[in-house]
Amino acid sequence: MYSKMLRLSFPTSIADKPIVYSLVRQYDLTFNIFQATISPGKEGRMVMELAGHRKNFNLGLKYLKKMGVKVESVGQDVRRNEEVCYQCGLCTAICPTGAMSIQYPDMTVIFDVDKCSACEMCVAVCPPRAMQVTFNKRDAL
Repeated sequence: MYSKMLRLSFPTSIADKPIVYSLVRQYDLTFNIFQATISPGKEGRMVMELAGHRKNFNLGLKYLKKMGVKVESVGQDVRRNEEVCYQCGLCTAICPTGAMSIQYPDMTVIFDVDKCSACEMCVAVCPPRAMQVTFNKRDAL
């Protein structure tokens, strides 16, 4: 199984089309959407993890490009400022991947960057703004 975090940019002409659905139906790929802003008549953007057999993955990417979708590999730079974090644990309640967890019995918030999807939900709930997520374009696919 091959998977990659991608940033998709949909032109206005196809922002209201079921493009991602076709990845499942035609290419047997799975996806997990972490962030999306898509409105009919406007350019859409999506950050998603796409997974499947390597051959199907490549065919799916070819399909996206043919449809006019700009596809980029996403690098994620996720950091927690330890000096600012006061271990409140709010991030652990909202983290969808389990990257943020509480270590018992000392009640320390643990951040596992390898589990992080860079969804930015922790950034939104962190009172001292200790979490910082930056997307860096790695390469166009």
